[in-house]
Amino acid sequence: MPARKLYFEGLRVGDELPALAKAPIDRVQLARYAGASGDFNPVHVDEVYAKSVGMPSVYAPGMLVMGMLGQLISDWARGGQLRRYHVRFIKMVWPGDTVVCKGRVSDRHGEGGRYFVDVELWAENQRGELVMKGNSTIQLFYSLEDENRQRAGQSPIVVDVPRESLLQSAPQSSEGVEDDESRTASMSGKKTTGSKPAAKTATAPGAAMKKAKK
Repeated sequence: MPARKLYFEGLRVGDELPALAKAPIDRVQLARYAGASGDFNPVHVDEVYAKSVGMPSVYAPGMLVMGMLGQLISDWARGGQLRRYHVRFIKMVWPGDTVVCKGRVSDRHGEGGRYFVDVELWAENQRGELVMKGNSTIQLFYSLEDENRQRAGQSPIVVDVPRESLLQSAPQSSEGVEDDESRTASMSGKKTTGSKPAAKTATAPGAAMKKAKK
């Protein structure tokens, strides 16, 4: 049976991605990630050093969690092309933490035979605290017929789809503009009180997604 593919015509704003729960972070995983990534910062692998600089223990690199969110979007958008992927680091992830990755379609539009969906992404720990948030843009074929036409060298199916967005109906704050943090907290159903957003962000360049095997 061929792997499931995602098509633009079947998606709606507000559709949720199946949550991806990862196994609890452990020190072996941190060591393996350091070797695979070439990032041997001792705060991630050396307990004695981490405590010497004021940390309670080693902690997970932000890029490890970014990779987990990347797995969520790549597993979901089979047959699509990743055009943009951006995240913001919110809270540290420690050994023993379980990361749950979530997302939902926040925007869809199409013009001239090219179709795109934007996806809001976020990750929580086992206490429901927000540890990372982000977004991505996926380009999709309109339908199976559209894919078959283009792969046969024919012109794409052209359907003009006005932009639809969650922001068009999102409730506003008392100041008239709902801030980004509040939208993400509302999206996850969790409060972010006590979590200071980190200053760092990371962006992955657009790239063609590999088709995932079923």
